[in-house]
Amino acid sequence: MEIVESILDIPVQDPPEEEFSSADLIWTKFGTVEHHDDVALIPYARVDEFIIGECSNVECPTRFHIERGRKRSMGSLKEYKSDEYLEYRLYWCSFGPENYGEGGGVLPSRRYRLNTRNRAARPQSMRGCTCHFVVKRLYARPTLALIIFNERRHINKSGFVCHGPLDKDAIGPGAKKIPYISNEIQQQTMSMIYLGIPEENVLEKHIEYVQRYGGSDATVSTLASQYVRKLGMIIKRSTHELDLDDQASIRMWVERNKKSIFFYQDTSETDPFILGIQTEWQLQQMVRFGHRSLIAADSTFGIKRLKYPLCTLLVFDSRQHALPVAWVITRSVAKPDVAKWMKALLDRARSVDPGWKINGFVIDDAAMEIDPIRQDIFALKDAFCCPILFSIWRVRGSWLRNVVKKCSNIEVQREIFKRLGEIVYGIWGGLDTSVALEELILDFVDQSAFMEYFKSTWVPKIEMWLSTIKTFPLASQEASGAIEAYHVKLKTKLFDDSHLGALQRVDWLVHKLTTELHSAYWLDRYADESDSFQHVKEEYIASTSWHRALQIPDSAVTLDDKGHLFAKVASQKDSSKTHLVWNPGSDFAFCDCAWSMQGNFCKHVIKVNMICENAKGCRPSMSFWSFREILIDLCKKPMDDSIGLDESVAWTHQMLDQIKQLVELNSSNDIGIVVNNMPLKWISKKGRTFVGIPASLPALPSDSKTITKTVQKSRKRKRLSRLR
Repeated sequence: MEIVESILDIPVQDPPEEEFSSADLIWTKFGTVEHHDDVALIPYARVDEFIIGECSNVECPTRFHIERGRKRSMGSLKEYKSDEYLEYRLYWCSFGPENYGEGGGVLPSRRYRLNTRNRAARPQSMRGCTCHFVVKRLYARPTLALIIFNERRHINKSGFVCHGPLDKDAIGPGAKKIPYISNEIQQQTMSMIYLGIPEENVLEKHIEYVQRYGGSDATVSTLASQYVRKLGMIIKRSTHELDLDDQASIRMWVERNKKSIFFYQDTSETDPFILGIQTEWQLQQMVRFGHRSLIAADSTFGIKRLKYPLCTLLVFDSRQHALPVAWVITRSVAKPDVAKWMKALLDRARSVDPGWKINGFVIDDAAMEIDPIRQDIFALKDAFCCPILFSIWRVRGSWLRNVVKKCSNIEVQREIFKRLGEIVYGIWGGLDTSVALEELILDFVDQSAFMEYFKSTWVPKIEMWLSTIKTFPLASQEASGAIEAYHVKLKTKLFDDSHLGALQRVDWLVHKLTTELHSAYWLDRYADESDSFQHVKEEYIASTSWHRALQIPDSAVTLDDKGHLFAKVASQKDSSKTHLVWNPGSDFAFCDCAWSMQGNFCKHVIKVNMICENAKGCRPSMSFWSFREILIDLCKKPMDDSIGLDESVAWTHQMLDQIKQLVELNSSNDIGIVVNNMPLKWISKKGRTFVGIPASLPALPSDSKTITKTVQKSRKRKRLSRLR
């Protein structure tokens, strides 16, 4: 909006309504670039109608009182500017400003009584509302009034709505009659509203849970119904734009939601923007499912479309589904910046459980900084200090998606994808990567669209990716499929056509993550653990390709007898339909189903690979191949009768003991049996300490009388010390 410097350029507005408000006026920015206000010109005779209209605001009904006023007589000024006043009045919302709410200051109460009839009751209405405006009757044009709005929203200094139906903290004399609503019930209701469940269904579930605490009283049902409608109105009218400037809007959001922030660094000349988000529920899930388990990273999401890329940290829940437990919004991948937010996240988890530790960290980007993850404990005690695994889902999906998109012939698609898989498998067989790439480019030179993409995007960095795949253990197809399922759900939520205009705003991204996406995963977990919302639970269980593959019977899979070139999988929905899977047993198997053609791990590929694990002549999975190569490499390293051999044997036995314990724990139906079989650990009691008593006692005197006197004196000293 352009800034107007002359009041003569501001048009006079006279709305046709009998009573009108700020929403009926077009506001102009008046002043200079450094300091300007939202202003409007109206006839002075209609000022009272404007004030009545402002008081009748549906969302925040109120009354305005005159906080300050000044007058001049006509002809008192010999020289004056165009915006000089004849009458000046500052109108303030009657729900402010003594108490500015959480995060703000507190002003002293007024020392005088304002003689106004339209004043709200005090002190009950001291809600800290900052809504106020100025009415100037112009000296040069007495028939006009200049309205200057300093704050149009009815909020306190923390940015919260502080009165009216949208005020979440509003209470009154009937607060004792309101039914008890726990955090769980509130989160459940909010999640259903965010996910677009019809209000009737939300209300039915809400009343059902409220009545468990308050009984089946008609009043309870009525109040619960009002609560749901009010909450729905708050959510419906909430917006991500707390300020027109995105950076200022994020600062306001951070100030309001400090409990959900584990790290924040604003942009400066030396430091990049970093925002780490983790709600209290996410922290609980991270401590619960991440301890002695795996954490995975879905990194660099939206690197081309969002203002700042999004990195998500995931844990694997009781069904081995990927559950987001932290979001990091930043463009920086430098080691010092990654170490900052990783240390803050680790400190947050250990503030809940000091012994919290993870067994492994799964990455999906070869360029990701790994030193902050696996730093030696003697060099950096605040690092995760755990092994690193690598997931190939990102590179596999990118190759498959572009092969299907840029090659029209399905036979060519199968062959190119198979050759790419052979290049990756060849890193353990001594294959010359450069020669294999040259042969691939020459053999498919006619596929110019894909080859141009491959040469420009992957050839310059393929050595780095292959080196990472060879260096680190590879994550299983189940873990890769779970990470991919989260990524697909995130893409569906964020890249909706209706939101494409807001992709370059960070406050919009934060709003979507903390409302819709957070609510979706909260409701999934709640439905599974409480055995409620059966439809939600069924969708949640079947949300990964791995779990969908388990529903396919072995009899539905038929392997090719001649060299296992392909496999057929009968459809479970349509018995007359069959899906063809080429290159079975490989992580680079190619299926002709719609889900696979979008670049995803499909249930048919996973099921065929499960069958091929026990079939002769089939290649093992890449994760097993990687694990075998690591074990073989361990066997080759130590020399006979060397200390290196002793270290390898000790390390192998330690791994073997841990594997046995995990197998026993997973296969046992009674945890008590496992606990009873564990070896006892004797811990010495901590001795008592007494202030002022030396650690070593002096030698006792031989005389019995001396002993008695010494004991009596010591008892007397103790009594005196207690009295003091």
